[in-house]
Formats: sequence, structure tokens, C-alpha cells
Amino acid sequence: MKFVMNGCLIIGTMDGANVEIAQEIGQENMFIFGKNVPEVAQARHEMFNEGRRDYVGSRLSRVYETIKSGTFGGNTQAFINLIDNLINGNDFYLVSHDFYSYLDAQERVDAVYRNQDEWNKMAIIGVAKSGFFSSDRTISEYA
Repeated sequence: MKFVMNGCLIIGTMDGANVEIAQEIGQENMFIFGKNVPEVAQARHEMFNEGRRDYVGSRLSRVYETIKSGTFGGNTQAFINLIDNLINGNDFYLVSHDFYSYLDAQERVDAVYRNQDEWNKMAIIGVAKSGFFSSDRTISEYA
């Protein structure tokens, strides 16, 4: 919310504060990726209850294998355990599920950034419509 109030554009999933932000500034002024709430429940059900594992895909598999191989150096063991969990159905936050959608969102970010008028318009709309998130309103509601 503070980012939007300061002219930043949001790239994120439609959960938490992003839901409130979208209600105020309009989802068209954000870069949303990933599953919506019903899709999250369905994906988790398929992964945890039905053993579905096809969500990783070949591109993300190459990313995971590159990390696990030690290409980037450092202690790879921590990453190996994390990646194995994600691949083997312990992806509660749907990191792997959202990968391809994130890539699409990042392409939209890149396209809008190349059009500075559009980028600035989205930033200005975000600032102009973010008054709901003021600390004055928040404090008066809690008081």
C-alpha cells in the first residue's frame, strides 16, 4: 500500500493487501499473476490429494536443475531440499504453479515500461486512488 501511495506499480498475486489495492486503484493498474482464490484451492487439492505434479513444466525444471547443479555456487544443499519439496508436492504457496504466469506478467511490465506515458498514467492513478490507505483513516477506524 505504501508502495502504491508513492507511485510504485504492483506486480503480485491476488491475495492479501493486493486484493484491497485492486479494489481501490483497479486491477488494470497492477500486474497480477498467479491463480485466483478458487484456483488456489483446486491446485492444492490436485497436488496434495491427487498427487498431481505436472505443474513444473520443462522450463522451470531446467531452472531448478541449474540451481541444484551448483551453477551459481554457494551451499546448494539448502536449495536442493527446497526444490525437491516444491517438485514433490510440498508447494503450498504455489511457487511452481505461478512461475509461468509470473513470466507473462513480467512481459506485460516490460511492455508498459517501454511506454512511459502508460507507465506514468498507471502510477498517477495508483497515487490518486490510494487515499483509502491513509494512516488517518486507519487510525480512526481502529480507535
